[in-house]
Amino acid sequence: MSDTIVVPYEILVKKVYERLVLAGITPEQALIEAEIMSEADLLGVPSHGVRMLPPLLEAIAEGRVTRNPQFTSLRQFGAISVLDCNNGPGRYASQHAMQQATTLAQEFGVGVCLAKNTTHWGRAHAYANRAAQAGFIGICTTNAIPTMAIGGAKKAVIGNNPLAIGIPGATPAEPIVLDMAMSQAAVGKVGTWLREGKTLPGNWGVDANGNPTNDAKAILGGAVLPMGEHKGAGLAVMFELLTAALAGAAFTQDIRNNDSSGLDPQASKIFIALNPAGFIEPVAFQQHTAAFIAYLKNEAAPFSYPGERGWETRNKQLATGVELHSEIIQQLNNVDIYF
Repeated sequence: MSDTIVVPYEILVKKVYERLVLAGITPEQALIEAEIMSEADLLGVPSHGVRMLPPLLEAIAEGRVTRNPQFTSLRQFGAISVLDCNNGPGRYASQHAMQQATTLAQEFGVGVCLAKNTTHWGRAHAYANRAAQAGFIGICTTNAIPTMAIGGAKKAVIGNNPLAIGIPGATPAEPIVLDMAMSQAAVGKVGTWLREGKTLPGNWGVDANGNPTNDAKAILGGAVLPMGEHKGAGLAVMFELLTAALAGAAFTQDIRNNDSSGLDPQASKIFIALNPAGFIEPVAFQQHTAAFIAYLKNEAAPFSYPGERGWETRNKQLATGVELHSEIIQQLNNVDIYF
């Protein structure tokens, strides 16, 4: 039997949407959650895709995610907005916050939305991408439960605090989007390699005793390691300060003490939008960007700009269907989603 099955993207979104509505999520929120969750699989990143639905449903049922949150504006200062997201579904909250940032950028040239009391947002790519598709430069990061060992620590002491940057490309639907964890590999990627039976590089993580290992299961019971050693560690610290400290909210260890599941309630996220029109004519910016990418493709072939492989995978899977591992299919079956 094959390790994967193929599901049309529209069917995948529909099934996830209907299950979230059944769980009591409003249709508006459910659709955004379903689209962003399924999009990760569509772009070839199953670590942040529909496999995250069962834990979300469990958290909703237990009240750890607010079923239909009331967002509260805590502060508005020029182009800056601070939003309390009431620990609602993280993808919906994050899209709302980035939309608020782009709205501010339309007026002021730059917009910043700091969102506190959020839950796991899935993939950072989604929000930088949406800003870029709308013609803005989008930047976002979040803090999270500790999963990464830094400095002399032999255990996880800080989140891998991902960063995403989206820049409009020559094709509006295919912006240049960098999405990276501060670890050698995201925890979800370690889980994907475990599911697929792959052996990890030796510098991805440590086991529960702090010993280096290439065993994915041992790393998931221990900690991932920062990319570039002190460089990834330093960036994770700075992103913790740009989110939790700036929000006066829970730091990584506080998130874990409140909920150790990886759902990340009480996490803080920052969304920044820059309006290219404030700096240069947007068409000139687009042309200048395209020229540099063309230069790199000529000089560094085969070169793929950040996010390009995802667009290629998307185009392929829109035509052929989204590949889902049999283990993920079983997890969906367990919450009454069948294909």
